[in-house]
Amino acid sequence: MQYSLILHSSFFISMTIDEYILQHIDDEGDYLKALYRDTHLKLLYPRMASGHLQGRMLKMFVKMIRPHRILEIGTYSGYSALCLAEGLPEDGMLYTFEINDEQEDFTRPWLEGSEYANKIKLYIGDALQLVPQLGITFDLAFIDGDKRKYVDYYEMVLSNLSDGGYIIADNTLWDNHVLEEHPRNNDLQTIGIKAFNEHVAHDTRVEKVILPLRDGLTIIHKK
Repeated sequence: MQYSLILHSSFFISMTIDEYILQHIDDEGDYLKALYRDTHLKLLYPRMASGHLQGRMLKMFVKMIRPHRILEIGTYSGYSALCLAEGLPEDGMLYTFEINDEQEDFTRPWLEGSEYANKIKLYIGDALQLVPQLGITFDLAFIDGDKRKYVDYYEMVLSNLSDGGYIIADNTLWDNHVLEEHPRNNDLQTIGIKAFNEHVAHDTRVEKVILPLRDGLTIIHKK
């Protein structure tokens, strides 16, 4: 009996907490699995894709908040866009912006080939310039673009966000580099994330919380 208990304990120690979580949440589905594989095969920075856990979290947030119009800044492979669109109601729409035009040949076919194609509009260009031209008020925004511009994205989004709307900002712990008083090599992305975190922390227009999910996820509620 003692021997079997030791084996049982070793089994659980050998499993990581990430593996345990993925075994106990909703499956991402075959289409997203295929996209994730293709992302790792063809794109230079596959870790930028949201992945299974964060993707299910994004869908859950959409289900909870029930937005009709979602803004995404930073489409990349399209994984997060599909997860956001998955949670939308029938009349909902996702507007997603990717500044890197070289990304379009990979991403657009995946978005247009999905069952949520009619809920997604992909724009190639700078969201800071293009979003205000749409004249749309959004209920939810997901910021995952250039870390150096997070404060600018935030202010632009907030001015185009409905009262009571939400902003989700990704990578806000930045691989723990936010703890560096003086960012290594004066890294502009670390500086940008730290500036964003300070900016939001002192903004009385919103309520905010940082979740230690993956690389940090900040949830912001506009009062």
